[in-house]
Amino acid sequence: MHWEIAAADPERLREFYAGLFNWKIGSSGPILNIEPGVGGPQPGPGGHIRKDERVGVTLYVQVRNLADSLRRTVELGGTVVVERLQVPDGATLALIEDPESNRVMLVQQ
Repeated sequence: MHWEIAAADPERLREFYAGLFNWKIGSSGPILNIEPGVGGPQPGPGGHIRKDERVGVTLYVQVRNLADSLRRTVELGGTVVVERLQVPDGATLALIEDPESNRVMLVQQ
C-alpha cells in the first residue's frame, strides 16, 4: 500500500503532519518521504509528499485520542470539517482539512 499528498507548499505540509501525527518526514528534495508507521501490517503503510499543481489526498489515519487530534489540527493551522461521525457498529471518525485544504479522515483507535 502507498499514498501521496500533493502540495503546492510541501514544506508547510511537512511541518503540519509532523506536528499532528509525529511522523518522521524527509526534509529535502522533490519528494519528502514519510516513514511507515504503526497500526497495520508491518512495516505499515508508507507514503510521501510531492510538489504538484494538483493538490489532493486520499488518507485515513488512526489516532489514539480523537479530541486531542482535533485540537492539534486547529493549533497547527488545519480545519475541523466534521467533528465526530459514529459509524453504526463501527469506528468513530472525524474529518479535517490540512492547511492546503486536503481532507483527511481521522479514525479513533
